[in-house]
Amino acid sequence: MNFRKTILAASIAVVPLLMANAAIAAGPMMAAPAAQASPQENATLVAKLAATRGAHGLDQNHGFAVAAQHPGAAGEKITRAAHTYKGVRVWKSESVVVTDASGNIVSESSSDRRAGLGNGSANTLGAGTGDFDVKPAIAGTAAIDTVVRKVAPGASHHAPPSAELIIFPIISQVRVAGAEGKTEAELNAVDVVEKVTGYELAYVVKTRMTKGDKAIYHDSIVSAKSGKILKQWTSLQTVVGTGKSQYNGSVPINTTLSGTTYSMKDASRGTGGTYGGMAITNANHTTSAGSIYTNTTNTWGDGLQYVAGGSTTNANGQTAAVNAMWGLMNTYDTLKNVLGWSSLDGNNTATYIAAHVNTAYDNAYYSDTCKCMFIGDGGTGFNSLGSIDVIGHEMGHGVTDATSGLIYDGESGGLNESNSDITGEMVEAYARAGGTGTSIPATGNDWMMGKEIAKDGQPLRWLYKPSLDGSSPNAWSSSISGIDVHLSSGPNNRMFYFLSQGSNATSSSNYYSQYLTKQPLAMTGIGNDKAFRIWFKANTTLFTASTNYADARTKVLAAANSLYGAGSKESIAVQRAYAAINVGADVPETPIGGALTISSQPASKTVTAGSAASFSVTATGGTAPYKYQWTRGGVAIAGATSATYSLTAQASDNGAVFAVKVTDSATSPTTATSSNATLTVGTTPPPGGERIVNGGFEVGTAPWAGTTGVIGAYAGQSAADGTRFAWLGGNGATATETLTQSFSIPSTAASANLTFSLHIDTAETTTSTAYDKLVVTVKNSAGTTLGTLGTYSNLNKAAGYQTRSFSLLAYKGQTVTLSFAMTEDSSQQTSFVVDKVSVLTN
Repeated sequence: MNFRKTILAASIAVVPLLMANAAIAAGPMMAAPAAQASPQENATLVAKLAATRGAHGLDQNHGFAVAAQHPGAAGEKITRAAHTYKGVRVWKSESVVVTDASGNIVSESSSDRRAGLGNGSANTLGAGTGDFDVKPAIAGTAAIDTVVRKVAPGASHHAPPSAELIIFPIISQVRVAGAEGKTEAELNAVDVVEKVTGYELAYVVKTRMTKGDKAIYHDSIVSAKSGKILKQWTSLQTVVGTGKSQYNGSVPINTTLSGTTYSMKDASRGTGGTYGGMAITNANHTTSAGSIYTNTTNTWGDGLQYVAGGSTTNANGQTAAVNAMWGLMNTYDTLKNVLGWSSLDGNNTATYIAAHVNTAYDNAYYSDTCKCMFIGDGGTGFNSLGSIDVIGHEMGHGVTDATSGLIYDGESGGLNESNSDITGEMVEAYARAGGTGTSIPATGNDWMMGKEIAKDGQPLRWLYKPSLDGSSPNAWSSSISGIDVHLSSGPNNRMFYFLSQGSNATSSSNYYSQYLTKQPLAMTGIGNDKAFRIWFKANTTLFTASTNYADARTKVLAAANSLYGAGSKESIAVQRAYAAINVGADVPETPIGGALTISSQPASKTVTAGSAASFSVTATGGTAPYKYQWTRGGVAIAGATSATYSLTAQASDNGAVFAVKVTDSATSPTTATSSNATLTVGTTPPPGGERIVNGGFEVGTAPWAGTTGVIGAYAGQSAADGTRFAWLGGNGATATETLTQSFSIPSTAASANLTFSLHIDTAETTTSTAYDKLVVTVKNSAGTTLGTLGTYSNLNKAAGYQTRSFSLLAYKGQTVTLSFAMTEDSSQQTSFVVDKVSVLTN
């Protein structure tokens, strides 16, 4: 099974990609913390997902299990649902589901690795069976013992170990068609896909151990049949891979006074958690959290590097805690004030940082057991690891842990590390500018991770050119999944730098990319704020645990389109930034077509009272996307902000004059105003013209009525023309869906012809029984059927679209309703895809 992760499930509606830029220009994107869904609400969501099984060719053994939830945009909730088979989770196979306030599914992003299960799949490579066995041969405790013996015999468990039974897909990397003959150096990330070649029943074993002053955290995949370790990686999410002020002067920190004692706890940021607020504790050279820092005065630290062997509680020892608290506060404020994201999990659960972990420890790390961070004092290579970008980095791991859960291995592990580097840099920019406001400043960060903590002044990583460390790659290659995640993060770090700051066309520059071949060779960045918003939206609402570089590009681009519009300069910048690291093709940046112009003017209309009147404009040139504002008699019409404006004409509208002002998205926007279009409203409708409004479904859903959620641009089907269509059916479950539109046929019409394009595909195998149907009828205003034009079923499946034509002249002089009504039975989907609906009269 070859697969690419899909952005949208086939039969699920999606939020329109073009949004008003003003809504996201600055300020929070995400909603405030919301109550977790009730068991009943989760059960309803699971049932809705299960109803789509037939559309994906899945049987009743396949299911879903809610794994995590967090806030989305205002009024929305994000649910991560694991894919299961016979109740056992399929490793790295999951759906990220966005639901609205009513529990309706808005969109689904998925990583799907389950298609072979139950269809001749393999228990182990080469052992074929059509009914995968989920009964383990060894116990989970035996799997844990195997891991402990290998990774840390004699160590102590820092947190209880766990072993979860899973179905583990065996993955190989294959080239797509057309890339078979490319050399390794010529390969682009989109030239390869992952292929599931079999399945193994296994345990995912999580061990969190300590030995002496060393933390030993591992995730392991252990065969549930043989006990063999199939895969293993370190789960200690550190800022330092291998080791190659104090930093901020006098800073304000929030503390809590109880009686006469101050404690380093900020109760204004975060609730609940271990300490009821954000806190700094003293590990005192252990791997345990210890207790919260306290002091008899509210003056803390001496601003100097910790003196090895000294007290961890005197002024010198307190400095590490000051560093940590200032970083914790600024990271919280960056996420909250800019993005609307509360704490690590979005639900405002308080976290903490333990300072002085271990002895002379050259590292800092995030722990998924306590959802907290540990900061070392530094040893041979570093000073205290509490710099602002390092704190932001570690909290970035916490956000990923609470959302996408990017597996800390291979390409997904590199993206996990990169997210933390990106977060650290953005927190640094925000903090350096005073730590206030609703946007990330354009400058202030140094694009070098951990430069301040290094004793030799050499940073841990250079985001703008990762190879400066002597080990990290600047671009994707087919070998990137086999290197340490602190190195494989490099290309995505560079992508983000280019996205924010742009590149340089001089080949000797550290900011040059050989993969940027379109004009201009020096791509233009979009700034810290927009770049971080796009990245954060992708990581929290679209990424899955197995997202790789190619998938990240697809989903970061989707996030840019959602926030700023398809074809926008932000969307183009994402494509170019990924192209700059050998992920996807480069695109030209300079708009084609020159200045903004109106290429198609709105036309005057003559209609009868009660009929729909529609005015449209086409703009070209300038910088997409465009903003529209329709006017009537020179006065702006509230809500009329699309390329098409429609209204139901009344007698009082006779003689109304309409026009539209179009504005592009250039840094210095340009505008163009259309010519006037006059609406004439008569008592006798004109014989000629188009009677259907939005028959291609390209502009929202109006004036269609009924099950309008079927209208959109969904993965799994394509339009007959344009990008959008109406997808009725495709559920694989009992369903009824309708689309209707009313219009008038002039009594003087000499002809009235209905045409529409229809594509039918089905999972039904019968050649004799019509299980699923689409009925096309004409009705009067009372809903009575005047005539049935056509009935289609799973028996009419065909490749591509078929054009259907009918005369409606029998209904001239009437206002009628065109109805598409679909019914689907309880299993095996049939899709009826409708496009290009037209009624022309003469």
